[in-house]
Amino acid sequence: MKNPVKKVCAIHDLAGLGHVSLNEVIAILSTMGHQVVSLPTAVLSSNTAYDNYRFMDLTEQMPGFIEHWQELGIVFDAIYSGFLGSPRQIEIVKNLIKDFDNPDLMVVVDPVFGDDGELYSSFGLEMVEEMRKLIESADIITPNITEASFLLKEEYPEVMSIQQAKEWCVRLAEKGPKVVVLTSVPDECVKKRTAVIAYNREEKRFWKVSCDYIPASYPGTGDAFTSVLLGSLMQGDSLPIALDRAVQFISIGIRSTYGFKHQINEGILVERVLSYLKAPIPMSSFEILD
Repeated sequence: MKNPVKKVCAIHDLAGLGHVSLNEVIAILSTMGHQVVSLPTAVLSSNTAYDNYRFMDLTEQMPGFIEHWQELGIVFDAIYSGFLGSPRQIEIVKNLIKDFDNPDLMVVVDPVFGDDGELYSSFGLEMVEEMRKLIESADIITPNITEASFLLKEEYPEVMSIQQAKEWCVRLAEKGPKVVVLTSVPDECVKKRTAVIAYNREEKRFWKVSCDYIPASYPGTGDAFTSVLLGSLMQGDSLPIALDRAVQFISIGIRSTYGFKHQINEGILVERVLSYLKAPIPMSSFEILD
């Protein structure tokens, strides 16, 4: 039986303060017309951009949530994982994907474990190794270039050509995903500009969407990007249109936030831009790469 409203199992942490993780996932996907069924990996007093945040690990509670959903006979249209705090949590997610598999299920993995060429302080190489196994079960992955470099055992590139980005996408797709979306790729043509490069393995087609530079960095933009991408695909948009929606939403969110005297650690002011998600198909800016 098909769900009257598509159900997304979202596996992320929950921060009391900050526009990140489940706070953004629920707001964005609900606005786009989808139901979020949350599997929190941890509860924090704030996102980790703040000092002295309080933290509660929910690893031991996660299997009980899943068991209850099995008892209820829930059918998911998508499973979407973000921040996972330990190899044990990755194992739980792999089992969840197996247990709730169905012909129409879309599995999206955002392998959150590093940025700017470094692993986050709470992660080690064991987590990277386990993440390599998790992406084998994914239909779509959305690593930034730091995460991609660790997944591929490559040096972090300070400068990356489009050709190298395409090669990395192909190599990541060979590990299992049908679609690889590589984010934060430095644009070799325009200084300080970045791009999103996507590869569809079944169609053997590449797409590029450029991102204008704004002199601000906010936590949670990766969570928002992948959430909009998933929500767009679930409402029937093509991959390039979904990329456009996601990039434009982040750009609008940063621009709308940047003009305020706003605590950067809170992330972009998502509430001010959610209405853009209900707009018609945006003006397309994607490029088809040879």
